[in-house]
Amino acid sequence: MTVLVALPVLLPLAAAGLSLALGRFADLQRVLGLVVLGAIIADAAVLLHVADRDGPLVLQMGAWPAPFGITLVADRLSALLLVVSSVVTFAVLIYSIGQRITDYGRQRSSTTFHPMYLMLCAGVSLAYLTGDLFNLFVAFEIMLSSSYVLITRRTTATRVRAGMTYTIVSLASSLLFITMIALVYASAGTVNLADLGQKVHQLPDGLQVALGLLVVIVFGVKAAMVPLHFWLPDSYPTAPAPVTAVFAGLLTKVGIYALIRTQTLVFSHQESWNLMLGIALITMIVGALGALAQNDLNRLLSFLLVSHIGYMLFGLGVYDVVGLTGVILYVVHHITVQATLFLVSGLITRHTGTVALTRMGGLAKAAPLIAVLFALPALSLAGVPPFSGFVAKLALLQAGVGAGTWTAYAVTGGAVLTSLLTLYAMARVWTRAFWGQVKAPEADPDPTDELVVGTASSSRPMVIATGVLVAASVVIAMVAGPLANVSGRAAADLVHGETYRSAVLGGG
Repeated sequence: MTVLVALPVLLPLAAAGLSLALGRFADLQRVLGLVVLGAIIADAAVLLHVADRDGPLVLQMGAWPAPFGITLVADRLSALLLVVSSVVTFAVLIYSIGQRITDYGRQRSSTTFHPMYLMLCAGVSLAYLTGDLFNLFVAFEIMLSSSYVLITRRTTATRVRAGMTYTIVSLASSLLFITMIALVYASAGTVNLADLGQKVHQLPDGLQVALGLLVVIVFGVKAAMVPLHFWLPDSYPTAPAPVTAVFAGLLTKVGIYALIRTQTLVFSHQESWNLMLGIALITMIVGALGALAQNDLNRLLSFLLVSHIGYMLFGLGVYDVVGLTGVILYVVHHITVQATLFLVSGLITRHTGTVALTRMGGLAKAAPLIAVLFALPALSLAGVPPFSGFVAKLALLQAGVGAGTWTAYAVTGGAVLTSLLTLYAMARVWTRAFWGQVKAPEADPDPTDELVVGTASSSRPMVIATGVLVAASVVIAMVAGPLANVSGRAAADLVHGETYRSAVLGGG
């Protein structure tokens, strides 16, 4: 069974090379990508079942024992996020294939998109499964190199500028990351996460605090927490809808995952983490207020993405089983809903030809199906019952009230306020884009770039792929009980850590 742990990384890497060789055969590229991502979904589901039943699955690469070799670990948290992320990448790939066939025809292949997309999926899988800091760094670099190619395909000056902002910030955080790894190794003599969980607590208190804060800064940039978020609203909105959707759904959540994993397994806390609670509150409010100031639909969604990162930081700041359960539920919900909203945004701009809300109108009459596809994830993001966002937020609010500190109470109030601001932002989008008189679509301002807009139509695969993710968010709410149970067990593993360490180190 441990061989299954390597497949989510190895399959897309091998498929990326094969896809590059098949660059002239468009249909083969598309089938290869869908088959590989479908296989990863099945593999991740098996890993989740086995990890939840029997405990973490550990693969020591090359038969080198931990902490000396490369270790891949599939526990409840990593397997659950791998399942959700695989479903999202599969649906986004269907959307992308439908969009390209509609715009350029079935026979026109893409030399770069499919290989880079599969490389991105491999990087995400490696980030979830790796058991050491250095290979976590490798995973982020795989994601960075792939995402830079995806964000600048068929480029324009605006997108190059946005891509350079994204790349420069990512490279700066990577320099901090490799510096942090060097300092950790120099201090503890290991980069294995399970081994670090034992050795870091033997270091002087001041050194522990310094290393812990450096880790927060490194992964805070990746997760786009305030005030390290400035790069995201300028980078994501310029990319094509499927690229933006997978970026928004996955890349920031990988940063959150890395933050959760390191701050629970390596730099653990005994009580509520007031610094993280403060950052969570600021992130929620600043992101929500930034969204209200936007007329660009994609920038509005990007600021809401930043805002809702604060909810995940909130649960981590509470730092107990209930809080971490809420974080896991929220990450699962947010991966799905945020990717869905950016796909819907792509459908909207294809109909209207613009991302400016003031130049839209009447979509509820012109495209009622798109109105439904927007309304459901929008209500879920705002936390309206009975959608998945309400379930996740309720768990976080219970954790905040149960923490019993004034800091946690303040963040709980901020979370409620942010939900209301999110609902107001979504209502603004609805009233401006979907109500009112039907407006004729605007002409595509740049027919030479990757974005084709103003067509007043969308292909069936694009709508179906978006509908699959909307249905997935509804299913998350319907299975909230079993999902909360699995999340609770994963949270208990995070708080205690002994299950993970004993599985990796074998009791040594």
